[in-house]
Amino acid sequence: MMASILIVDDDESLQRALRDRVRHWGHDVATAGSGEECLALAEKRGFDLIILDLGLPGLSGLDVLDRLKSADCSAEIIVLTADGSVATAVEAVKRGAEDFLTKPADFDLLERLIDRTLERRNLSRLNATLAVDQSGAVVCGAPLMQQVLDTASRAAKAETTVLLTGESGTGKQVMAEYIHRESPRAGGPFVYVNCVAISDELIESTLFGHEKGAFTGAVSRKIGRLELATGGTAFLDEIGDISANLQTKLLHFLEAGDFERVGGNQTVRVDCRVLAATNRDLLADVAAGRFREDLYYRLNVITLRVPPLRERREDIPLLAETFLARACADMKRPGLVFEPRALEIMKRYSWPGNVRQLKNAVERMAVLAPDEKLAPSLLPPEVLSGPTTPEVEDGELPYKEAVVAYKRRLVLGALVKTAGNQTKAAETLGLQRSYLNRLIKDLGIEM
Repeated sequence: MMASILIVDDDESLQRALRDRVRHWGHDVATAGSGEECLALAEKRGFDLIILDLGLPGLSGLDVLDRLKSADCSAEIIVLTADGSVATAVEAVKRGAEDFLTKPADFDLLERLIDRTLERRNLSRLNATLAVDQSGAVVCGAPLMQQVLDTASRAAKAETTVLLTGESGTGKQVMAEYIHRESPRAGGPFVYVNCVAISDELIESTLFGHEKGAFTGAVSRKIGRLELATGGTAFLDEIGDISANLQTKLLHFLEAGDFERVGGNQTVRVDCRVLAATNRDLLADVAAGRFREDLYYRLNVITLRVPPLRERREDIPLLAETFLARACADMKRPGLVFEPRALEIMKRYSWPGNVRQLKNAVERMAVLAPDEKLAPSLLPPEVLSGPTTPEVEDGELPYKEAVVAYKRRLVLGALVKTAGNQTKAAETLGLQRSYLNRLIKDLGIEM
């Protein structure tokens, strides 16, 4: 399976050797020579895997690992360590690295390690994703989410395209998998493509395949992801980020059901259903000329908006318990339970990272728990001090927390009314601008 991989090493000769070899294995490769460059790239682009040298100058590899994990970086991490520094590598695994390899790098071992890591990641993505319980059912109790699920069930019976919209981390992939399972194509493959994680140079080949000699490195014919989805469903995630040229080719495929591989002239007919997802405002992109209007309406036959967690707070305890049960099984720590107060705090928090952020928070609690009780203190700092949902009843919180919640509600309300203009918001509240700025920082309000 092709993946987007970042190689981080300050040794230029080794970096080149790793880059060329990993690219030869069919992956999209980026490189960085320092920890700072790695963090900057990881912030801009989603990688499936990061190969990280622990012996970096300046910001050490362990420091980079800690920062990647604290930033909820979704990439798997394999660390490279000099011979004799195995203890450091073991420490890296304890801090969240997937595995380690000692230098000088054994390329055969590295290839097997990459394949195993990516296979485990793919299985995790397909079988234990954001909001599915052990039976494969979508976890939801909120009426709003039930309505979305009912619409998805009806849409599944048709052959038409479905466009899934919503913020990052809400569970659009889960909904796509649900539509596939409920459709007549359930017996066929479900093929996932993250359009933003693959470079512009390789995304066309990834979708449509290529012929031998189509470009440098094309040593044999490659079957594209759409062709692999024959008889099933192709899910194109982050569809709003594809190039104009690819938009044209994708539109032709949706209309005619055929395409030509890169570098080829033979027409390939494929029978697969296409589901697409985006967190962008595609109508605004159409108006700005960034996205084809005809492609938008071809994708937008049925639209399903997956609501953020703050609009379906009833789902938070259900999802948290589901993730905890999964963590208990993975860690072989049965019997872990939330303290009621921890669930109350989770239910009040606004979860800007949505279901993905909740899942990571629960896993963190399970890892750090000294005993069976998951106390509020195990929650990430941003959950304990961050923005909460405004629907908090009087008497529901202790005095100090209620005062903080009320302050946050007032400040957020003023900022919303003034479209984020802090000067006008300060005037509305009768405060000095400097004091409002301090309040915004103290209350954890993100501008």
